[in-house]
Amino acid sequence: MTKFLLSTIAAVTLLSSGLLAGEKHMMHCFAFTAKPEATPAEWEAFYKATDEMPSKMPMVKMVWAGKLRNPLAQFAIDAEARKQFNATTTTATVPATRLVRQYGACLAMENGGADTLKTYTAHPYHKVWTAAYEKVRVSGTTTYDIIGQ
Repeated sequence: MTKFLLSTIAAVTLLSSGLLAGEKHMMHCFAFTAKPEATPAEWEAFYKATDEMPSKMPMVKMVWAGKLRNPLAQFAIDAEARKQFNATTTTATVPATRLVRQYGACLAMENGGADTLKTYTAHPYHKVWTAAYEKVRVSGTTTYDIIGQ
């Protein structure tokens, strides 16, 4: 009996290890800078609209949104300085601007790549969600997609 129990536990453990592999969905993630003048009601509307995405948009399976544990800093130089920098050297002293991304969201989506994103942006609820999002963020985001393996 003990041998059977140990064999069963070993078989279940080995067979279930494949279930722990990475998800097959695509994660569409973005970080953004908050508008300082955004009101608590606007933030509540943004979170509510984000939380409703899976029930309103069939390609969205799950969402996460909130404040980043560590804000992301992005640095930029103007176009003329970039040309000079790229043409002349690998190091330079140039004026730069810094933009801090304090918030982010990730959407687990069907793994359809670019087609899924097209369907997502064309969906009528995307306009509803974008209206809420625009009230809490400075224009522009840092966006990336992770394709499940």
